[in-house]
Amino acid sequence: MMIREFESKTISSVACVRALHVTAGLAEPSFEPDLCRLLMVEPGTKVALRDIDPSYGGHWPHERSLALTQSHMQKIDNLQYLMHAEKKRSLLIVLQGIDAGGKDGVVRHILTNINPAECRVAVFKQPTSAELAHDFLWRVHPHAPAKGEMAIFNRSHYEDVLVARVHAIAPVNEWPKRYGMINDFERLLVEGNGTTILKFFLHISKEEQLARFKMRLDDPSRRWKISEADYTEREYWDQYTDAFEDMLCKTSTYHAPWFVIPANNKWFRNLAVSQIIARTLEDLDMKLPEPSVNIAHIRRQHHAAEAEAKAS
Repeated sequence: MMIREFESKTISSVACVRALHVTAGLAEPSFEPDLCRLLMVEPGTKVALRDIDPSYGGHWPHERSLALTQSHMQKIDNLQYLMHAEKKRSLLIVLQGIDAGGKDGVVRHILTNINPAECRVAVFKQPTSAELAHDFLWRVHPHAPAKGEMAIFNRSHYEDVLVARVHAIAPVNEWPKRYGMINDFERLLVEGNGTTILKFFLHISKEEQLARFKMRLDDPSRRWKISEADYTEREYWDQYTDAFEDMLCKTSTYHAPWFVIPANNKWFRNLAVSQIIARTLEDLDMKLPEPSVNIAHIRRQHHAAEAEAKAS
């Protein structure tokens, strides 16, 4: 569903409920839009990124959004613990976007709020000669999460339908076939390993990208991130936009959906990503496993003497 259509219905419903509360003399209720529904790309839908405002931030106070984000991250931390203990499922988070889109920021936001020992981050850059000697998914599969794990792909297998397309690295009759291969690969992870896949496209404007480049230039601690290629790639903005739109249309599936995250505002980006992850994990209905040992026997054998000593 497009943002404008969904939001108009949501705002209308919220206004009615608020009016009823005010009429009844009750405190105004608190609402949080369902960003999963708002931002998900329905399978087969043609996305026009030019029609999606990258500065979108919803209609609730900034301060409240920060509190909501922290609440979602606490849920993710708790649910990640359940996933690690249960060892029946795994979570794969895929991040894509233009340079300076905020991928590193999302990784930092997630890892600073959870146990990093239970999460792995993989970064896919220019393929090595050894990787080029195999199919394009060969280098990706070993980084998929095992049961009980969370993995984040900072860039991903989608580089092979983005950079490979824009710069004609792959023949024009080859890269279109990769959409189907990617869909099959992701279905294998879902059905064969119990992996939940969430894919986030971080959507920023060309003006915002340039402003972020300037911030890097002005910050001595971040200048190392700047390269000449960052600026030359801007010349291909329209070609990348076309490639992103086809990627979203052809590879957003019900088992591995894409979400277009308006990311000019970092606070909204973090809110959207954290809410979607938290609610998705909640829906998995994970449970702590039963102990694998006899708890009563362990207590008697190793702790009874201590308890008796304290009692006397």
